[in-house]
Amino acid sequence: MLLCRSSTCFAPSFNAKTSQNLCSYFTKKTQLVSFSKNSPIFCSYSYLFAKPVKDSNFIGAHNLLMKKKATFCNSAISATSRSDEKAVGGNVVSKRLKKKVRRDAPEGVLRFKLDMCSKAGDVVEGLRLYDEARRNGVELNQHHYNVMLYLCSQNGGENGSDLKLICKRGFEIFQQMIIDKVPPNEATFTNAARLASVMEDPEMAFDLVKQMKGFGIMPKLRSYGPPLFGFCKKGMVDKAYEVDAHMIESGVVAEEPELSSLLKISADINNADKVYELLHRLRTSVRQVMESTVRVIEDWFKSEHAAKTGKENWDVIKVKEGVVRGGGGWHGQGWLGHGQWRVARTQMNKKGVCGSCGERLACIDIDPRETENFAISLSKLAFGREVQADFIQFQEWLQQHGPFDAVVDGANVSLINQQTFNFSQLNTVVNRLQDTSPSKKLPLVILHKSRVNGGPAQSPYNKKLLERWKNSGALYATPAGSNDDWYWLYAAVSCRCLLVTNDEMRDHLFQLLGTSFFPRWKEKHQVRLSVSRSGIALHMPPPYSIVIQESENGGWHVPTTTGDDLETPRKWLCATRPVK
Repeated sequence: MLLCRSSTCFAPSFNAKTSQNLCSYFTKKTQLVSFSKNSPIFCSYSYLFAKPVKDSNFIGAHNLLMKKKATFCNSAISATSRSDEKAVGGNVVSKRLKKKVRRDAPEGVLRFKLDMCSKAGDVVEGLRLYDEARRNGVELNQHHYNVMLYLCSQNGGENGSDLKLICKRGFEIFQQMIIDKVPPNEATFTNAARLASVMEDPEMAFDLVKQMKGFGIMPKLRSYGPPLFGFCKKGMVDKAYEVDAHMIESGVVAEEPELSSLLKISADINNADKVYELLHRLRTSVRQVMESTVRVIEDWFKSEHAAKTGKENWDVIKVKEGVVRGGGGWHGQGWLGHGQWRVARTQMNKKGVCGSCGERLACIDIDPRETENFAISLSKLAFGREVQADFIQFQEWLQQHGPFDAVVDGANVSLINQQTFNFSQLNTVVNRLQDTSPSKKLPLVILHKSRVNGGPAQSPYNKKLLERWKNSGALYATPAGSNDDWYWLYAAVSCRCLLVTNDEMRDHLFQLLGTSFFPRWKEKHQVRLSVSRSGIALHMPPPYSIVIQESENGGWHVPTTTGDDLETPRKWLCATRPVK
């Protein structure tokens, strides 16, 4: 039910519990609908509120529509079942046939076409399909609406008039979703917030995010982007900080784009304490930063306000205690020193000595208890995704044959710069690791069972290699259907040894680990390879930590993401000032 009175729209909103009293939602003059669990949320805007509407006719009509829909669907499936029973001798409709019925229904056809529009970014065709579906009485579900909201929020047109028109349609579609009582999810709110952001209304975007919890929906990092970046763009620093605080309260961890935006707006208003806090948040969650973020940090250190900020006298003992407590590389005691900063782009030598200030970077300690807990968490995750008996068998085998000085991701090493599986390349790496090992023990090679039994493994030379490793207790073949990533990662962590792989371990599997310990562990244990005409080169972990570091005398060193290709030297930003 939709009642229009000048520029104000009224319609029933959702309620967590079924109720005959439907609370109306409110809109701005832009016609964007906002709603909450029980009642509209008060905002600073001059919203127009409607009184609660008791509309039993609406509910009755809705229920009648659902009953008709259910009857139609049951009839269609029943008809298909009868024809299918005749064809296959009385068997019930297969899942495949049921799926085909759903796919060929008007709702299924519309879903497919809208998904194609989403892939192509074709908002015009998407709007045409949407309008046609509504004219034909096709019942739209959550997915249909979310695709349309996404299309409208991502496609603003080539000029201002197109932008306003498409956003207006997006608001109308969002409004219609509420009228149709289609339950929203996180994507619904996020896309609606993006629509508000396109219209440069971060306040409305933030209101939508705040309403999510009332529906039992937890915001994601992407949900906070529209209001946060919108407030930062407008220079509304207090509101940006409010969004940041809401993120922290919701357990959402900001990543580099969010922290970089907050850092810039804080530097612009000369909020030295906030800049200091954000540098440490970058240190813990990002570690190495993009060039755009480096420029923000560099501009801060070159500013007049940064030169005036800092303690001329500080407690040296407290600073040293802070360094020890933090494991090295930072103290957290605030800005130290006074006067103009000396800012330079530089590099570190092999021992971690800065080419600009001559200071040696710290090798940040890894707590053995953290390593043990990490191995336990890995084991629990593997049990949930692998055949438990297979992984327990591997753990028992590892206890019997380990520990090892190094673990090799056999498949990854064999395929670096190769078109086919290269056992010779793998053997070169194994021999190199054995030569450099303190115990002269062969490293553990993890290979999938199919790599050990088939393909290139059948050649006489490769058979001898595999037999040698197997007899030495240095080869483990993971069972069919397993993911060998769990095996080589667990082996390296539990043995507290080197891991040889060029896998950057960034996919969904490793995201499950969800701990700040993992990147620190990789930095200290991962050995990467480069293969060229001159041969194979092993790139051992550096003797210092590649992470933003704060020195005991108040200096800062910030690593960039350049140099991750193993050949290009990593660039660092060095910011120091004279110590009196």
